[in-house]
Amino acid sequence: MEGPKTYDVLIVGAAAAGLAAGIYAARDRYQTAILEKNPLPGGQIMLTGEIANFPGHERITGPDLIQHMRRQAEGFGAEIVTGQVVTGLRRHDDGVLEVHVAPTGSSYRARAVILAPGSRHRQLGVPGEKELREAGRVSYCAVCDGPFYHDADVLVVGGGNTAVEDAVYLATRFARRLTLIHRRRQFRAQRILVEELYETAKTKSLDIRLPYVLKEIVSDDAGAAIDHVVLENVETGETESLVVRGVFVLVGTVPNTEFLRGTVDTNERGYVLCDPQTLQTSVPGVFVAGDCRAGAAMQLVTACADGVVAALRVKDYLRNPQAWAEMRPERAPAQGY
Repeated sequence: MEGPKTYDVLIVGAAAAGLAAGIYAARDRYQTAILEKNPLPGGQIMLTGEIANFPGHERITGPDLIQHMRRQAEGFGAEIVTGQVVTGLRRHDDGVLEVHVAPTGSSYRARAVILAPGSRHRQLGVPGEKELREAGRVSYCAVCDGPFYHDADVLVVGGGNTAVEDAVYLATRFARRLTLIHRRRQFRAQRILVEELYETAKTKSLDIRLPYVLKEIVSDDAGAAIDHVVLENVETGETESLVVRGVFVLVGTVPNTEFLRGTVDTNERGYVLCDPQTLQTSVPGVFVAGDCRAGAAMQLVTACADGVVAALRVKDYLRNPQAWAEMRPERAPAQGY
């Protein structure tokens, strides 16, 4: 009986990084399959109503961009298989890589694998967050969505580097009035960033509220905009309402890499470690791309770039897998592109 088909390239994740990798791998005539856990490709970008910072498109929606990328990948011959929840990865002695999926318990085999499962934003889980995120009024990326809030009142939630940096970014470039809340009396961000925050507050309309948490985001009657938010003082329990047009939840991200535990090297937060030049992980023949990669810029365009680089390095790997398996990652042979 014939065993399961062995692909040249198997890509885990059909969001921006995975689709970009699929376009390049399939265009090079490699038998390519892209596995996606959701019913549709796209990942988080599918929730973005308008993208204004992707080169070549002044304005495009997330779903439209993903549809274009999907057509390109499939046009070159890539197979996109949805509803495939990857549960594990194994490298056999002969170098063949096997990816296990649920709910069927079946597996896919390939000569090389590109990991592009992405990451997810930490959410607060407060009432109104989900509904107003879908309405485009709750954001998890200041760089992506800041320009939509020119001369508007906004709320930023968070106390780490990203929250503090992005509060300064929004207050100095876009917002009419910005309120930053953090649940503790002190920020977790680096001291130099906190100093810049307080300096900015001296000249900009930037209100720092400690220790406060967001309790609820209340929509208008139509459910398409924010009427106000409810804040709570952690120490006193007192609540108050604040009128804002947008909310930025900047409390970190979580990589979708739980299935890789004990297989490839990750950092303490679960982001995949790799050679910075080749994007090869600690497992020969397994590469990584996009927001699940340690050090990723967490931007749509850089996720696409990662996918392209990973596909090009896979091309190098498939020319001589044994050489890549034996060499240290930083010495792996790569062509100049």
